[in-house]
Amino acid sequence: MLDIKFIRENIELVKKACRDKGEPDVVGDLLIKDDERRELQAEIDEKRHEQKQHSASVGEAIKAGDKKKAEARKNKAKTLSDNIKQLEEKQRVVQAEWEKLMLHVPNIPAQDVPVGGEDANVIVKEWGDIPKFDFDIRDHLDLGDILGILDMERGAKVAGSAFPVLVGDGAKMARGLIALMLDIHRENGFVEIAPPYLANRDAMVGSAQIPKLEDDMYHIQQDDLFLIPTSEVPTTNLHAGEILAEAELPIYYTAYSANFRREAGSYGAETRGLLRVHQFDKVELVKFVLPEESQKEHESLLAEAEKVLQTLEIPYRVKLLATGDMSFAANKVYDLDIWAPAERKWLEVSSCSNFLDFQSRRANIRYRPDGGGALRYVHTLNASGVALPRLLVSLWELGQTERGTIKIPVALVPYFGGMEEIIPRVKIP
Repeated sequence: MLDIKFIRENIELVKKACRDKGEPDVVGDLLIKDDERRELQAEIDEKRHEQKQHSASVGEAIKAGDKKKAEARKNKAKTLSDNIKQLEEKQRVVQAEWEKLMLHVPNIPAQDVPVGGEDANVIVKEWGDIPKFDFDIRDHLDLGDILGILDMERGAKVAGSAFPVLVGDGAKMARGLIALMLDIHRENGFVEIAPPYLANRDAMVGSAQIPKLEDDMYHIQQDDLFLIPTSEVPTTNLHAGEILAEAELPIYYTAYSANFRREAGSYGAETRGLLRVHQFDKVELVKFVLPEESQKEHESLLAEAEKVLQTLEIPYRVKLLATGDMSFAANKVYDLDIWAPAERKWLEVSSCSNFLDFQSRRANIRYRPDGGGALRYVHTLNASGVALPRLLVSLWELGQTERGTIKIPVALVPYFGGMEEIIPRVKIP
């Protein structure tokens, strides 16, 4: 969340962020509620001071032998105490309403972020050559069926639509890709963790997933737990409520997890096969850094996600997202898109985001400067490094041969025990 002091001092900037991100403008209501909250606190403080004076004067009256005055002062102190309790209850209600409004104020986009919707996104980099085929290519669904590596129908039988089953070498490729990506990131200084796949409400709020995206989550009502939509949630909250030493920063984590999203309202061609699913594997990258280093760390985080695609020799592009296409919580976002020839489109496989102190304020993650002084909030960043379903789509379609097989990327061959090609092997009968 933003600092309320910053909001008060930059009202028009915050209102513009709401407009540019397509979010409801709650700033006016928030400031009214903040005034009410401040006035209540001032009234409570004044009555507490008055109560303290009356309580102290009870003893003085007793010492002076004036029982009548002592009783009157005691009754006045009791009345003030009751008034304070009533005001505190009102304050609790107002505070809750204020906090709810604070959670609906989006982060401010960076100055170099273009204003507009998806059409305003800017391509800042392209890598690799898009291959040409001299035969009629198949899409990932046809390849999955021919090679027996993907079964959407049986996944639907078990859990419903958009829950794929990877079979045989399809499952092996996914497992190999996860290991390859984790190995790449570990070699570059990221600490690997295996996080829980469930998160509590505080963790979801701390990472700014809810209230904004709560309708897209799978919720276990009995325990008020959520199936994680990304391992960003548990990884970011590893240090929730902690005070870190400046010397500990930066902290880099990489995490593999299954992820779960209801994707409420999704429909159409974008949902076919592996293009949009409810459960998917992903390797995540999370950074905790000093505020003055976060812009530089954002660029290096993008480069870290790019290493995966370069290692796999997949053509990709980097997009700087416009205000209306970036996330509620982000200050700046790069997307990585890879090419899928049979789909004839670019597929997003990673969003690389700098949140500044937006998440750390929610999760209360601070650090103590080496030179002393006030505690400061860390800056958090995250990127997919990368997500698997669309990566598989691209690898299958790019690697297909006229014989209907799939060439395994050179970097992935060791994870396949030296096998260089996927051929029809295992298919659920």
